[in-house]
Amino acid sequence: MILRNAVSGLALAVAAIASTASSAQTSAPAYPARPILLLVPFAAGGSSELLSRLVGQKLSERTGQQVLVENRPGGAGNIAMEAAARSAPDGYTLILGHIGTLAVNPAMFPKLPYDPVADFAPVSLLAHVPNVVAVHPSVPAKNFREFIALAKAKPGSLNYGSAGNGSAGHLAFEYLKQVAGIDLVHVPYKGTGPMTTDLLAGQTQATFTGAPPLIPHIRQGKLRALAVGSPKRVAGLPDVPTIAESGYPGFETSQWYGILAPARTPASIVSKLSTEIAAAMHSKDVMDRLGADGTQPVGSTPEEFALHIKREMARWGEVVRKGRIHAD
Repeated sequence: MILRNAVSGLALAVAAIASTASSAQTSAPAYPARPILLLVPFAAGGSSELLSRLVGQKLSERTGQQVLVENRPGGAGNIAMEAAARSAPDGYTLILGHIGTLAVNPAMFPKLPYDPVADFAPVSLLAHVPNVVAVHPSVPAKNFREFIALAKAKPGSLNYGSAGNGSAGHLAFEYLKQVAGIDLVHVPYKGTGPMTTDLLAGQTQATFTGAPPLIPHIRQGKLRALAVGSPKRVAGLPDVPTIAESGYPGFETSQWYGILAPARTPASIVSKLSTEIAAAMHSKDVMDRLGADGTQPVGSTPEEFALHIKREMARWGEVVRKGRIHAD
C-alpha cells in the first residue's frame, strides 16, 4: 500500500511538472514578438544599404514585426561584428555578413574580436553583387583589354579607389592585379560613397566595386564600365563583357552578403528566419528590384551559407597572403 501510494504520488508530481512545462510553452510568445535589430557593419551609400533595407522591409512585412536597420561602421566591419557576436542569442539581433567581414578579415587581421565561424549561426546567403571595373571618362582605354595594356605600359601611374583597406573592392582589384600582372596604386576611402565622389571628379582613375552604386553613373556617361567580374554578364549592363570573356578565362569575383545570428540562437528561430528570407529573396518584386541594379538574389539554407563562408575564407585568404595585404 505504501509503495503504491508513493508511485501514485510520483506519477502525480511528474504529471504536474509536465503540465506546467506544457503551459509555459503554450504561453511563450511566438517568434518574433518584438522588433528585430539588423546591424550593418558599413556606412550608408553602398550595396549593403540597398540590401539591408530591402531585406528589413520584406522581413517586417512577412513577420509583422519591425526590423530596425542600424549602420554601425568602423574597424573594417569588426566593430559591428563583435557587437553582434556578443548579443543575446534570441533572434532579436542579426547582422549583415559580407565577404569582407567573413572571408577577408580573418586573413588580414592578426587578431579579430570575433570568430567568423564559432561566434555566428549562418541564416541565409542573400545575394551576389557583381563587381564592375569602371573608369573615369578621361582614361583613354575604351575597353578592358586597352585598360590592361595601359596599366602594363605605365605601371604605378593609375590610381584605383576602394571603400577601404581590405574592402571587397580592394581585394577584387588586388586579385585582378595578380591575375593580369598589372600595377596600380590603391587609394582607400571610408566607404563607397566618398570613393565614388572622387572617381566622378577624376581624383582617381578606376575602381572595381559592386555594380549597384555605379550603374546610375555609368548610364549617365559619367563613368565608363569596362568589364564585370561575374561569371555571366549583368542584366543591368548587358553590353559590358565579363573579365573571363575579355581574355582571362575562369576569372570570377563578386561581393556577397548574408544574414547571421549570434551563435547558440535556437535552431527553430534560425530556420524560421531562413525560410522567410528565402521567400522574400525569391519574390518577384525583390528579384526585379535587385536585377535592375545587377544584383543576383540567392536565399539559401543555413547549411548552404555555412559551406559558402568556409569556401570563401580559403579562397580570399590566399589572395590576401599573395598580395601581402595588411590591416591599417
